[in-house]
Amino acid sequence: MKITLASLLLFFISFGAFAQTATINGRVTDAQQQPLPGATIVLLHLPDSVQVSAQAANNNGAYSFAQPAAGNYIIKAAMVSFTTTYSKPINVSGATIELPTIILNQQKNTLKEVTVAATVPQLQQKSDRLVVNVEKMNTTGDNALDMIKKAPGIRLDKDDNILYRNNAGVVVMIDGRRTYMSGTELSNYLKSLPGNAVSKVELIPNPPGNYDAEGTAGVVNIIMKRNKVQGYNGTANANVAYGKYGKVYGGFNLNYNTGKVSMFARANSGYFDSYNKLTLSRQIGSEVYNQYNYWHPKTTATGYSAGADYYINQNHTLGFLFKGYNSPLTADVTSQSYTLNSMGQQTGSVTGNNPRKADNNTYNFNLNYSYAIDTLGQKLSVDADYVHSTSVNNQQYTNIYFDGQGNQTGNPVQLRNAMPVNYNIQSIKADYTYPFAKGWIFEAGLKSSIVNTHSNVQFDSLKTAGWIQDPNRSNNFKYDENINAAYATLNRTIGSQWEVKASLRTEQTISTANSITRNEVVKRNYWQLFPSAFVTYKITSVQQLNASFSRRISRPGYSSLNSAITYIDPYTATQGNPYLQPSISQSYVLNYTYKSFQVLSLSYLKVNGTINNVIEQNDQTKESISRYQNLGSTSTFTATSAGSFNVVKWWNVSAELDGSYDRVNSVVQGNPFFSSRFSWSGNVDQSFFLPNNVKLQLTAQYYSPSISGLARTFSGSQIDAGISKTFMNKRATISFKARDIFFGNRYRSIQQYNNVNTRWNNEWESRRFTLGFTYSFGNTKLKAARNRQTGSSAEEGRM
Repeated sequence: MKITLASLLLFFISFGAFAQTATINGRVTDAQQQPLPGATIVLLHLPDSVQVSAQAANNNGAYSFAQPAAGNYIIKAAMVSFTTTYSKPINVSGATIELPTIILNQQKNTLKEVTVAATVPQLQQKSDRLVVNVEKMNTTGDNALDMIKKAPGIRLDKDDNILYRNNAGVVVMIDGRRTYMSGTELSNYLKSLPGNAVSKVELIPNPPGNYDAEGTAGVVNIIMKRNKVQGYNGTANANVAYGKYGKVYGGFNLNYNTGKVSMFARANSGYFDSYNKLTLSRQIGSEVYNQYNYWHPKTTATGYSAGADYYINQNHTLGFLFKGYNSPLTADVTSQSYTLNSMGQQTGSVTGNNPRKADNNTYNFNLNYSYAIDTLGQKLSVDADYVHSTSVNNQQYTNIYFDGQGNQTGNPVQLRNAMPVNYNIQSIKADYTYPFAKGWIFEAGLKSSIVNTHSNVQFDSLKTAGWIQDPNRSNNFKYDENINAAYATLNRTIGSQWEVKASLRTEQTISTANSITRNEVVKRNYWQLFPSAFVTYKITSVQQLNASFSRRISRPGYSSLNSAITYIDPYTATQGNPYLQPSISQSYVLNYTYKSFQVLSLSYLKVNGTINNVIEQNDQTKESISRYQNLGSTSTFTATSAGSFNVVKWWNVSAELDGSYDRVNSVVQGNPFFSSRFSWSGNVDQSFFLPNNVKLQLTAQYYSPSISGLARTFSGSQIDAGISKTFMNKRATISFKARDIFFGNRYRSIQQYNNVNTRWNNEWESRRFTLGFTYSFGNTKLKAARNRQTGSSAEEGRM
């Protein structure tokens, strides 16, 4: 695969060099013959004035177009605060053309400064994704995970894992790159990011072929704020919050852009004192087991990133990115378990004290090179990533047993476990774009990734002779995986109304799961094809229809393949499964939008082999172990309507209404299982723009009973209220928010199948009050003397 990738890169570069033949060259200056970098240069065909290509002048005011087909053309040069100027007609016949310098004269009565201000809708429907503009949302006091939950079709499960279209097979990306996190690590990382540090969230139910095929439900791409105005600028924020316990967090976002070099740095850190209370009630034969588990974690979470783009010239760009995340945690964990007979009398109980210490550290390095081969859009880009992650989770267990009268029976049982985990991920990919004539665009690419993980779980029991390892609960586990992929995409715009796109991706997976302690080795080597297709029809300038399809895959999480047992209390545990198969999905989406309002979005998602936790209950030992299993099939049909509008000038309403029909059809532990249900949810976010730059926001959310995997969940709701005021020439904002005022957001469910009859009630610190302060500094204005050439100016000019 490495030889193939190197050969492809060499071919792309050679092809690009060959493609650069005759050109049209020129330069643009002001009346004092000073270059005007960033000026917009457009090549127009004569006599119909159809735009052939466009670009931004470089730092010397120069531009260069690859020659189009023979004919007559003209150059148009424009820039803010200057008069638009045209060249003399040009006759293109195949030879390189050197044009006279175009001189732009400054307009009279030009404002000295122009403040950058734009109003964007909350929702923007594109051909393959729904873009949520976070600046339009009520994010006062929210972290990034709170904010994502407000996006259409997004929910959280009982463990704060993100569900999209009621499916857990979703890939979360940040700035277009995979986080390589999952489960608790990802949710904790998103909780450490303030909501106001996020610019946009892209919901991509059917990603095209240039995305990894991973994620049966699709992709959620979080785009962080990065101001591209030239000069330096940034924001800083500080927040204090209180629910049942206090917490404090803050951070900064710095940007520096010279036009040649664009750099940024972000850091967010906080101390979070919180809790989680779980109540379980299990019916086992004629007995009832009631369990009360209480977690009191104290976490210091820090996330930081830095990056730079160096624009070598108008064709070549080199970029670097570094991200890190650290989250040491200590938690007091206690549990109470009571056994009741058929008469409701207590026959025994267990008290547990399980202090826990954990530490997670993740580092991500990325190197990117982009080569704009010509001004018509031919481009080659290469990305290389390296990710290193370590986590340590140590826990003590002291369990004391009592009889029905409350008398201690025997000595306390003492256990301990250590769960160190190491991840190393390496990947390299190349993407190539080539525009053909008549609106055709061809894209192709290759990717190869290598993953190595090692987890040595050790579970010990304190005996008379000291600490003795329990081989049934311990496991030295290694997992190695290599995924090789290739894709090709064709895209065409037909007239002014139609756009069609088809893509085919293939991926090879080679993996070895080695449970050394248990002498279990599971090897896999398989190929899969993943087609996708998109059609967009613009009915009018404000109405649009989009239809899309994709086939995707969700591979088991690395930790879910580890067969080691993790205990929550003496009767409750979780366990991985090295024999898990990947799940495969087929997804269909149809959208109708009017302006920025998603009038109706219809979605059908069918997943075969859904990976889910299945409770296996031992009626003799009373243990319930949740093991990862592949279910038969799950299907979800959803209808969504969402958008925003102004009731009056000072009152804006953003609303969303979702209806969903879910069905699960499977065999569970040898017995058939079928479950189906219709559910709905609604969300209304109101913003009131009051005098003196004061904004009041009220949010109401409700979700009805539904099904999720094998569980039937109950309804929930949430009411938020916030107020904010901007001052210091709109650079500073102070805000206050009351979140989940009536404490209606909690996870409640019931699971009933085979010999399992379990009720869950999980609550957390969802009700809290937050006071926040944000300050913007540096250059937030465009000066009329010269235009800003942002990091994407050259690329945007070629669109």
